[in-house]
Amino acid sequence: MELTQVVEQRVSIRSYKDQEVPVEILKEIARMGSLAPSVNNYQPWKFVAVTNKEILHKMAHEVHDRIEALPDSETESSKNIKSQVEWFATFFEDAPSVIALAIEDYESVLEQGVDLTHKDINKMRNYPDIQSAGACIQNMLLAATDKGLGACWMSAPLIASKTLSEILKLDDKHKLIAIVAVGYPKGDIKPKAKKNINDMFTLMK
Repeated sequence: MELTQVVEQRVSIRSYKDQEVPVEILKEIARMGSLAPSVNNYQPWKFVAVTNKEILHKMAHEVHDRIEALPDSETESSKNIKSQVEWFATFFEDAPSVIALAIEDYESVLEQGVDLTHKDINKMRNYPDIQSAGACIQNMLLAATDKGLGACWMSAPLIASKTLSEILKLDDKHKLIAIVAVGYPKGDIKPKAKKNINDMFTLMK
């Protein structure tokens, strides 16, 4: 596919065929993610692909329990809202595969010359490590689309990030950032309408 086609056809897919994705394709999706720009070219990536149904079930169960443990608000719709959020946070259990992205902390050159903590500098620079992760995930989504797959960028499961990190066997230096559900789409899902560029673009000259 041409780049413009891939970008325009990409859509978040949450329903998948019962069909395995070859590991070579999952690895290629991760490789394409790793080519994204990163702060100071640090390339902090770690990818963990999961196709084991028992592990996916365990991950989803941990997310479910974490959502259930959240204090309810006093509104009548509280339970319905939690139920809806739970589905959007756990549907990855029914995907044939998931790729988790974790990153390492980086040391800014600025840290070596000023009396500020890494946390302070990261905040001042508006979290370039998270920006890097976003670029990586976007590459992964486009790569999946290019190969006729459907994918969905998920942050909601991170409500149980500590337990998920343990299940994924991440070491202490890697922080779980997001998971991407990947599979062959069930049905033909069209991209949603987007805002007109003229309503978002400003030229200053």
